[in-house]
Amino acid sequence: MGHLDHATFGWLTPVLSYAMACTGAALGLRCTVRALAATGRARRNWLLAAASAIATGIWTMHFVAMLGFGVSGTEIRYDVPLTILSLLVALVVVGAGVFAVGYGRDRGRALALGGLTTGLGVASMHYLGMAALRLHGSVRYDPMLVGLSVVIAVVAATAALWAGLNIKSPLAVVGASLVMGGAVSSMHYTGMLAVSVRVSPSGEALPGATVMQFVFPLAVGLGSYLFLTSAFVALSPTAREREASAAAQRPVESAAR
Repeated sequence: MGHLDHATFGWLTPVLSYAMACTGAALGLRCTVRALAATGRARRNWLLAAASAIATGIWTMHFVAMLGFGVSGTEIRYDVPLTILSLLVALVVVGAGVFAVGYGRDRGRALALGGLTTGLGVASMHYLGMAALRLHGSVRYDPMLVGLSVVIAVVAATAALWAGLNIKSPLAVVGASLVMGGAVSSMHYTGMLAVSVRVSPSGEALPGATVMQFVFPLAVGLGSYLFLTSAFVALSPTAREREASAAAQRPVESAAR
């Protein structure tokens, strides 16, 4: 049985992955608030931004945490197509949940359906990412802990969507994103506690890419997207600010006539 180390770089990867989850959650919540105050194409665009932010934050959290994952007695590689598929799954299912809430007439039903769909999708993303692991040996899972991680994912997703519907102020969004980031991180590490590896030493080369060849550059790119988009959202005027600006311009235009 190989010894599993979930933090080969100490606290660096857990803290950084938590920061990624919180950033994605905060950005997603702010975009959802903007979406619910908009109509037509603007609402759709804000919901797309919210879905991409939450999904990117969750995916980046997972693989930044995986940077610190190691197994004694074997190297680790990642199957590139499966890793990319896990990202696409996260984008699609989070998008489905966000749009269900953003356009649903029955908020309670939309929240329940969106939370379940998104939570199952987040869990699928996690275990697809784990399926992308290539090592000398076999990976096994504790069914009870796997089930617990799925429950945490559904609860976290439902809480995230509820927060998007009900939390408006920036300070409340910060608090909610910290809680949501903790929930996503808890889901990840609960899922990782379910893992055990039986190592079969071999001299054969493993297929796939190393974490530094593929996962690290992709995680850095997606993390940069989160921070740049956060800056854009923070600087863009809200619907209330645009209305106030338009109202202030009307007297000036009337006086000029």
